[in-house]
Amino acid sequence: MADLATNFVGIRSPNPFWLASAPPTDKEYNVVRAFRAGWGGVVWKTLGLDPHIVNVNGPRYGVVYGADRRVLGLNNIELITDRPLDVNLREIKKVKRDWPDRAMVVSLMVPCEEWAWKQILPLVEETGADGIELNFGCPHGMSERGMGSAVGQVPEYIEMVTRWCKQNTRMPVLVKLTPNITDVRYPARAAKAGGADGVSLINTISSITSVNLDDWSPEPSIDGKGSHGGYCGPAVKPIALNMVAEIARDAETLGLPISGIGGVTTWRDAAEFIALGAGSVQVCTAAMTYGFKIVQEMVSGLSQYLDEKGMSLDDLRGRAVPNVTDWRYLNLNYVTKARIDQDLCIKCGRCYAACEDTSHQAIGIGPGRTFEVIDAECVACNLCVNVCPVENCISMIELEPGVTDPRTGLVVRDEYANWTQHPNNPAAAAAE
Repeated sequence: MADLATNFVGIRSPNPFWLASAPPTDKEYNVVRAFRAGWGGVVWKTLGLDPHIVNVNGPRYGVVYGADRRVLGLNNIELITDRPLDVNLREIKKVKRDWPDRAMVVSLMVPCEEWAWKQILPLVEETGADGIELNFGCPHGMSERGMGSAVGQVPEYIEMVTRWCKQNTRMPVLVKLTPNITDVRYPARAAKAGGADGVSLINTISSITSVNLDDWSPEPSIDGKGSHGGYCGPAVKPIALNMVAEIARDAETLGLPISGIGGVTTWRDAAEFIALGAGSVQVCTAAMTYGFKIVQEMVSGLSQYLDEKGMSLDDLRGRAVPNVTDWRYLNLNYVTKARIDQDLCIKCGRCYAACEDTSHQAIGIGPGRTFEVIDAECVACNLCVNVCPVENCISMIELEPGVTDPRTGLVVRDEYANWTQHPNNPAAAAAE
């Protein structure tokens, strides 16, 4: 099996799968069970200074289900750990002593004042923890107190607090970034400017998952009232992948180590984050939905994939980054058309309905309820592929250079051309 041993910002673990800072990492009992199941590391649930936090005593989670009641996303209104600081520190020290080969990173959130960070850092360092993660992402509860995403949305604060921590600890410093911002590159740049060893992202997305239509309160409901919370799970993965890619390919943050978070449920999800530059991946919702042993499928799946590709983990890391580009650089001379495999088609008509009603009327119905693509109308939007319930029944086939596209009447050209060169682009026209 492929070697999954990971060295992320100097923190070693037997595999890149870490449990994210969340309820599953709130105490020794949970973390030890996770390590026994095979997790490579954990980020201990966020610590703060005493007097410790008070959480609600009612429901803490809302949920978004798929059609089969599969959990697509969780909304969480739980705050940072509500256990005493000294209890957490004692347990962290014991777990790290008993499991020296596993990554032990401690999430921290204290007031945005230097004295507070100076106070908690040596306490964490004394436990033997491998590193700290600055929680600049929590979107609920703590942000109203001037912490969490209230810091993460201000690059100047990120740089300032990161610098305080780097000046006052030997431990590697990760900065956990909020997705509740217009452009994630600015906080990432600030973290790097402050000396951060790496960044982790994404934290949860501010959200209300649903409204109870009997008492008209957001879920989860606390005595008839609800609040926005942090959204996580498979539904946030596309947002997380994009933000990881933006940091990985940004000239100012190039090479900044990234711990990828957001909807990692399978080994494939993890491989995608790693291909976009992540050095480790953090998991929460999948563990809360399926239990700690899900990591065993992730480890075996990623190992088998690497073996089949003849690659190492280092070979995979960042492999997709050069292929992420801006829209304006996409090849406008790349022309495809949809093709329907009649042997696989079950004649459900979903491709026809989608194309006829919401796209380009490029699929016709023939004798015997057969569906055929009308090339003269097909813009290759890929919608039919996405709505088809049969895998590989519909494919996008590239037109060869020299062939005339029946939709445009233009001959397909072999050379690369993009929007920056197109005559319809006002900037291109002005340059000429």
